[in-house]
Amino acid sequence: MANIAFFGLGNMGGPMAANLIKSGHQVTVYDLFPEAVEKLVALGAKTAETPALIVQNSDIVISMLPAGKHVFDLYLGNEGLIQVLKEGTLVIDSSTIDSATSIKTAQGLQSKNIHFIDAPVSGGVAGATAGTLSFMVGGTKQNFETAKSILDVMGKNIFHAGNVGAGQVAKACNNMLLSILMVGTSEALQLGIDNGLDPKVLSEIMSNSSGSNWTLDVYNPCPGVSEGVPSSNNYQGGFMTDLMAKDLGLAMDTAVQSHSSTPLGGLSRSLYALHQRAGNGKKDFSSIFEQFSAKS
Repeated sequence: MANIAFFGLGNMGGPMAANLIKSGHQVTVYDLFPEAVEKLVALGAKTAETPALIVQNSDIVISMLPAGKHVFDLYLGNEGLIQVLKEGTLVIDSSTIDSATSIKTAQGLQSKNIHFIDAPVSGGVAGATAGTLSFMVGGTKQNFETAKSILDVMGKNIFHAGNVGAGQVAKACNNMLLSILMVGTSEALQLGIDNGLDPKVLSEIMSNSSGSNWTLDVYNPCPGVSEGVPSSNNYQGGFMTDLMAKDLGLAMDTAVQSHSSTPLGGLSRSLYALHQRAGNGKKDFSSIFEQFSAKS
């Protein structure tokens, strides 16, 4: 079993760390919120007062942080972990950030023979809790193989997307497509409702026809159509609109850098930005349905 340091115990990081603990790994955790740390300590984790002490005996470091600046500062900042990590340590960053920061961080750590992979995830809080996340990994083949046994504890589908940064690009592509599908599904359902169709019946028709897609079949955005999804719980839980807006921003930045044409992605980003500014940032991203169902 590995000695693992885990930074970032939020809605995703907390359950991921918990699964590592349950699988028998020795996990030392750190978060700015003491209550998040306490939950993991109650499950058997260790903790320490400073990041430097957290990684003192670690072979693997995992981070799940809000943005690229947090990742860079953790590893390469003025008090960055590069100063204390031992040679040969493998860093697994599961934050969703820009690929350029992943590459820059990897290059900085490599100067001290510290290995790095970017491994953002898909699957939401439910997937993190159940250990069924999808990991999109960027890094060398050797580092991917080293990390895989650890990622297998937290996820169901582990993909090697390419070199460092490729995991972040794959995540941006996936979430851009997801947002487009959610917007399209929402407007199609509302079109049917506006013309007198039962959304349950319409959903069944489209699910068994060429319009079938994950947002329709598994994560239906119309309240009352499916059980156990955020739309049937006042859009609580799941994947927040704030996070979707952030990921769409990353996708658009990626498109600018590669001179890619993403007109539907750009439109989806604008719609989610409007939805976010209307006070819906903490609701699940399927609440974009309300933009089409709202009556003026």
